[in-house]
Amino acid sequence: MNGKMLWFNAEKGHGFIRTAEDERLYVAASGFAEGNEPPARCMGRDVAFERMDGGEQPQAVDVRFVVVPEPRRARLRRSR
Repeated sequence: MNGKMLWFNAEKGHGFIRTAEDERLYVAASGFAEGNEPPARCMGRDVAFERMDGGEQPQAVDVRFVVVPEPRRARLRRSR
């Protein structure tokens, strides 16, 4: 699944993700894939994850940040 990070509090070790279907999922610090620890400012960043049902509320696990490439800029030609 895909979505966006709503927020993540590193001190408390949890946060929330908004899915593409507009559902809010809980994510714990242990739910991030290895090497994808959340940066200090991750609000609004695109993520890919797996949904896990059970417990009090649905959770996101195996969360990975999606790298969006920068758009290429056109080169301007010199006028002759």
